[in-house]
Amino acid sequence: MEQTANRYMQSIIIIGILFFIFGFVTWLNGPLITYVKLAFSLDTDSKAFLVTTAFYMAYFFLAIPSSWILEKTGMKKGMALGLLVMAAGTFVFGHFATERNYTASLWGLFIIGSGLSLLQTACNPYISIIGPIESAAQRISVMGICNKVAGILSPIVLGALVLKDIDKLEDQVKAAATPEESEAILSAFAANIYTPYMIMAVALVLLAYWITRSPLPEVKASDVNAAPVGAAGNKTNLFQFGYLWLGAFCIFVYVGVEVMAGDAIGTYGNGFNISVDETKYFTSFTLGAMLAGYVIGLFTIPKYISQQDALKISALLGLLFTTAAWLTSGYTSVVFVALLGLANALMWPAIWPLAIEGLGKFTERGSALLIMGIAGGAVIPKLYASLKDTYDFQLMFLVIMIPCYLYILYFSISGHKVGKIRS
Repeated sequence: MEQTANRYMQSIIIIGILFFIFGFVTWLNGPLITYVKLAFSLDTDSKAFLVTTAFYMAYFFLAIPSSWILEKTGMKKGMALGLLVMAAGTFVFGHFATERNYTASLWGLFIIGSGLSLLQTACNPYISIIGPIESAAQRISVMGICNKVAGILSPIVLGALVLKDIDKLEDQVKAAATPEESEAILSAFAANIYTPYMIMAVALVLLAYWITRSPLPEVKASDVNAAPVGAAGNKTNLFQFGYLWLGAFCIFVYVGVEVMAGDAIGTYGNGFNISVDETKYFTSFTLGAMLAGYVIGLFTIPKYISQQDALKISALLGLLFTTAAWLTSGYTSVVFVALLGLANALMWPAIWPLAIEGLGKFTERGSALLIMGIAGGAVIPKLYASLKDTYDFQLMFLVIMIPCYLYILYFSISGHKVGKIRS
């Protein structure tokens, strides 16, 4: 029993480290939007938001292939492979961003997202089914804490290393006597990204090697996540699990609102004429609120509230804070956007186990379908960036966010029950 408990804790720690990596790399996108707009001389926010589009669309295209790869390699080797793909993408982005080649840099972000797709297709079901499914949200909350601590750190690190005194830099570019002088200033600024990304690439390669040598046990999802008798045993394809498909769309809108609150908060703050030197750190505030939410989930689920009740409360808070952000202005409005981090924190931990419960032999494919839903982070923020160039940015924030939270509320009340058969 003691040996089993030790292996369980080792597994939790190893997956926690991987979730830290997810967070650090993923939440660099917020400050990267600020970086690319200046470094590549982009004239609209919509073009800058191609950062999130390239990154998150990788999940849509690579999730299903990731499930096929995992069926061949197993989860452990698949995690290591995902880290190596991320390392390749990090190298590509760092190299081409330094050369101010925006198209090639976006491909680098797509490759990073591809590696994360493989990694998340393995890690999320793994942490969900390594223990009782009823307490999966609690374990995912632990992973969320690792993820969001990294997410708080990454904008601060990138801000200090790459975006330092960015307002002064913009003034220097405007004051440049010739186009050549302006280009030289921007090229020097763009080159700041090179060293941090090369260091990350090397670190990811070393981490991949460590994973292959770690004591992380293989877990066969079809055995561990078995369905109740009569529930899934006679089902032949994923289309027979209504709650899974509703859950995939719930992931889509959830990731959309999460990225809006985390990555778009800087652009939202710019709408109130708050300086870039301040807004470049706003992502950390949202992630700080998410961290608080994960800590709450750690101590309350499932002891005091169920996973579905946590999701219901989170959706209601999202509706409340979004409305409050619309009704206020300036720093007060930004605070309410940051508080959406608190509302969003327990959504992923609750949606995931509710959507994969009892899939049995379909667990890997079902998990891949949910991972495809992460593409919401590509679509919803890009839609917002395009609309805000024409219409009021606060109104567009409200128009986009409210329907998303209403759907999440629906899934928490009845959507997660569709097609489930209890023994």
